[in-house]
Amino acid sequence: MASMAVQLLGFFLGLLGFVGSVVSTVLPHWRNATFGGSNGISATAYMKGLWMDCVWHSTGIYQCEVYKSLLALPRDLQVARALMVLSCVTSILAAGVSVMGMKCTRFAHGSSLKSPLVLSGGICFVCAGLLCLVTVSWTTNDVTVDFYDFSIPGEMKYEIGLAVYLGYAAAFLSLSGGLVLCWSSRPETSQNFVRRPTGPPLSPPPAFNHIYPPAPPYKPPEALKDNHAPPLCPNSQSGYRLNNYV
Repeated sequence: MASMAVQLLGFFLGLLGFVGSVVSTVLPHWRNATFGGSNGISATAYMKGLWMDCVWHSTGIYQCEVYKSLLALPRDLQVARALMVLSCVTSILAAGVSVMGMKCTRFAHGSSLKSPLVLSGGICFVCAGLLCLVTVSWTTNDVTVDFYDFSIPGEMKYEIGLAVYLGYAAAFLSLSGGLVLCWSSRPETSQNFVRRPTGPPLSPPPAFNHIYPPAPPYKPPEALKDNHAPPLCPNSQSGYRLNNYV
């Protein structure tokens, strides 16, 4: 029962990591930049994601434009997009394999194939978390290096967006779920050991009749066989005689 609960915990952690990776991949908030207007009241925010660029105006207008050409994108953006998609696909594969190997499912019930399936699912979750972590770490490094580069104008400098932080959380959840699943796939060992005697086998206890033999049957002594008490009234005097009254 404890192993089943641990497997469920690891699976749901990995599933949350998968959802976070998908949301982080779709959101355009990977790089943010905000600029104030000349009057000090209006402001414009620029957001760059893996699939589109968005502009938000303080007047309430929100516009997005999807990238039209894949080959025209910068090399780092192409790699980041590929790694995040690969992370999501690996998470889907990990979820499917983990479900088949968990003890709460009927697939291969009672078979020794359960533990290898759970282990494979945990490894896939770990790989998905590492792919997501590499992507967001790479983006964080690029944004930080460009921000402190004085040769780049201030209008072209961006800061780390919300999707990057969400990617860190998703990577942490995927790694945690994968490690928990890997740990739960260990073979169970019985904790109840029976201590067997090492000496020679003990002989069974002797029977009760051997210790206490049965008593012999009772036989009266020979001297008492013919020793009977005399009758109170002998047969010669038991009746009435006429001579006694004449």
